[in-house]
Amino acid sequence: MANNFQLEQEFFKYSKVNFSKLLGFGFTKNKSTYTYSTNIINNTFKVVITINSHGLVNGHIYDLNFNDEYSNFRRETLGIYASRVKEAYLNILTNIKNTCFISSYFNYDQTNRLVNLIQEKYNCSPEFPWDNEPQFAVFKNPDTKKWYGLIMNINKNKLEPEANYEVEVINIKLAPSKIMELLTKPVFYPAYHMNKKNWLTIILDDTISDSEIMSLIEESYSFTVKKSNSKIKN
Repeated sequence: MANNFQLEQEFFKYSKVNFSKLLGFGFTKNKSTYTYSTNIINNTFKVVITINSHGLVNGHIYDLNFNDEYSNFRRETLGIYASRVKEAYLNILTNIKNTCFISSYFNYDQTNRLVNLIQEKYNCSPEFPWDNEPQFAVFKNPDTKKWYGLIMNINKNKLEPEANYEVEVINIKLAPSKIMELLTKPVFYPAYHMNKKNWLTIILDDTISDSEIMSLIEESYSFTVKKSNSKIKN
């Protein structure tokens, strides 16, 4: 079949399935495979979606009038009808993703948990502005567009010359006195690739708790909030 489920792979690229949600959505389980089916376009097509034990999503669409698989929606150039089928299919994938998946943009579990916490607290998703660094993500205040976080995959030798393996880190902005205090503790480093006076690098390897890091992210976010110039009138 054309492009071998590339559509599904790209759609769920930065997501991780929550298997406990699948049955409630309407999936059925057979051994280690979950299957969901529904009809679209006035019951002229049947969509069958499977998710295996590794969270890999595959999908098929069947033309019920001809009792045959329909794959035209996977072509690069689509006609009006194929576009309609694809749109209906993507709507189903979106509902499954929103209900049964969590964001999984990064390699470290702690990084992904923190991303979800940031999204919930600030209604702010990571932005990936650099094609040559696809896993470098920026968090910006939606109102001021100022940065309050930068997640990166880097070699630890950028932080400790004798180390030589990849780590995931976040850079956040803090008061200089706070930075000096934290630099005495593990996983805190002078900011990589940013102003070391005002920014701090944290390795996201579960050495410190999510709640402690989130409290520091809140401080970083506070630097991006617009300051009110209004004066209180008596």
